[in-house]
Amino acid sequence: MLAITRKSEIRDLILEKKSVTVTELAKLFSVTEETIRRDLKQMEGEGFLIRTYGGAFIQDGVENNVDLSLRETTFIKSKQAIANRCRQIIHNGDSIFLDSSTTALAIAKAVSDMRLTVVTNSLLVVNELCEIPNIHLVCIGGNYTPRDKAFHGLSTSASLTTYYLDKTFMSCRSLSMEHGITDSLESVAAVRQSLIERSKEVYVVADFSKFDKTSFIHITDFEHITGIITDRKLSIQWLDFLAKHNVEIYEARSDQPENKSWNP
Repeated sequence: MLAITRKSEIRDLILEKKSVTVTELAKLFSVTEETIRRDLKQMEGEGFLIRTYGGAFIQDGVENNVDLSLRETTFIKSKQAIANRCRQIIHNGDSIFLDSSTTALAIAKAVSDMRLTVVTNSLLVVNELCEIPNIHLVCIGGNYTPRDKAFHGLSTSASLTTYYLDKTFMSCRSLSMEHGITDSLESVAAVRQSLIERSKEVYVVADFSKFDKTSFIHITDFEHITGIITDRKLSIQWLDFLAKHNVEIYEARSDQPENKSWNP
């Protein structure tokens, strides 16, 4: 197969699946993984996709649920900066919820030395905190989804009605001034909707890549959240919009020694 034909088929595949791994592509096209890496590097240079360790993904599409193994290795510095900013919001004695996002895992690592009650549906967060004596850990069960290494479903949402939380830190797939906060999977969105009803304060953690996009399922509108923690300064349009909805903005810059926050 000619390289131009292979790359065309890779393009079609990633438009359909939204994410691919180097291993699966190498097997599919009977070429070496190095050949696939070169193809993906060229396609990244064309602005079509974002490469990560082991594969690539695209942000477009309302039904865009990127595999956890790829999400774990993207925007690592941004997630660490966001997690460190979240730590400044959290106080010893708080009861917090960390969802099944990879940013939530970074937050778990950042607060592991604090005295907290942590409620979560993420197996990765459980594994991170399960042996730390100063953390009172509560795992919300349900239907286990290996793709996300997390528990979702009706029983997960029902379990959340037992608890009240000081602060929830939740991710999303997309944020749009027109369509609100959205996600790709209904089961994930349902858990996050339940959290909004059970939390005194709700913080959305979202790196720069999630703004001005819309995904499949509506989670909530902006008036129901307390703040947004992100890794880049937002546009004037976003600042004005969030100010009208009384949403605090916390900037967590990975390229600066100090984090900043402001209330527009």
